[in-house]
Amino acid sequence: MLSSRLLPSLRLARRIPTVGKLSKRGYADVAEDKLKLSLVLPHQSLYSSVAVTQVNLSAASGDMGILAGHVPVVEALRPGVIEVIEEGGSTKKWFASTGFATMHENNMLTINAVEAYPLENFSLENVRAGLADANRVLSSAAPDAEKAEAGVELVVFEALQAALAK
Repeated sequence: MLSSRLLPSLRLARRIPTVGKLSKRGYADVAEDKLKLSLVLPHQSLYSSVAVTQVNLSAASGDMGILAGHVPVVEALRPGVIEVIEEGGSTKKWFASTGFATMHENNMLTINAVEAYPLENFSLENVRAGLADANRVLSSAAPDAEKAEAGVELVVFEALQAALAK
């Protein structure tokens, strides 16, 4: 019964003419322009409009790989690795605690991170020790403010441990 009422409206919807020309998106790897990266911290700029091949990052909505021609988007970053694949093929990895990534229409990617450090600067042993300390505070009778801080540390240390294990 429902389909008999719905079917005529679907037929009618197909007859509505489209206004203007719809744009068609192609693959990002055939984009003519280069991806330009600006990776900025509060105290320094790691990249400033530098042409790169690809940037992989840990967004709140999931891991993303960004090439030239990527659709414009604003993404919150979660603790994780920002991998920059430079034009020569070399790769640099940074661990960022949080921030935002903005992909602009002009192939400009701006990443504003609260803090970011080269991944090779971290030792797995120190990360595990920090993880144990955060867990100890969370399971103790510490004040709520200390537990909240330990909860944030736990998320960051877990992401850092996963990044170093790869």
